[in-house]
Amino acid sequence: MKLIFQTLLLFISLTLSAQNWELNLEQSKEIAQNESKHILLVFSGSDWCAPCIKLEKKIWNSQDFQDYAKDNLVLLRADFPRLKKNQPSKEQQKHNNRLAENYNPKGYFPFVVLMDAHGEVLNQLGYKNIDPKSYIKAINDY
Repeated sequence: MKLIFQTLLLFISLTLSAQNWELNLEQSKEIAQNESKHILLVFSGSDWCAPCIKLEKKIWNSQDFQDYAKDNLVLLRADFPRLKKNQPSKEQQKHNNRLAENYNPKGYFPFVVLMDAHGEVLNQLGYKNIDPKSYIKAINDY
């Protein structure tokens, strides 16, 4: 039983450390500047947007993307769930709305924005039914 618990704990900690999604643009800029990385801002509807869910499962959760992101990107998520139980705090909702006003005024979901460390847009794209390596290439095609 103890071994099962330890294995489960290890699995959870590895899963949580696999991707560290930031929720604040200013903090993301600071990290990106300190680590010489770009920012990847992802607008999603995690509990209602089928392409967003596919992007999460097929691309963001892939080992290829996680390896690439670890060395090259600060991941920033602006999630707009519809179910009450999934709603972020009011403060986070306001922050996400400001991000949408500035970077996704047409309200596309999913919408992916590659920025430099100062918040300047380098590339924009949505869901593409391609493999993770091709998606990474598409992100960097600017």
